[in-house]
Amino acid sequence: MLTTSSYNQLKNAQMAFEKLNAAKPSIYRKFINIIKLTRQLQFGYQYMGALIMDEDIGEFNSKSKDDYILSVYYREIENLKTDNKFLDLQQLLKNYKQLSYANISKLALGEKPEALVGPTLVR
Repeated sequence: MLTTSSYNQLKNAQMAFEKLNAAKPSIYRKFINIIKLTRQLQFGYQYMGALIMDEDIGEFNSKSKDDYILSVYYREIENLKTDNKFLDLQQLLKNYKQLSYANISKLALGEKPEALVGPTLVR
């Protein structure tokens, strides 16, 4: 799947994350930790986003066969989803889903919108 991101969309998403971090730093920090765990385990950001948003993981499903690793990952995502501030994060992700969870994750980690403009292949 190919997604295209405009600079304005990316800049708006970046500002939304800055506001979330300022207003609700605990949920923002948990989300950042999930992003870092996803990257460390070499799972896809689309897989992470689909799990967080209760979407079909279908083609994004993890190739990992280690049940323990998956259980730890799922537990951390459930911990995020049970936070009382999760609805704010969920709404932000829903609002900017068209950018791809990969771009959203990179913005949350501090990457500049200029580096993410243009088409992205989502795997």
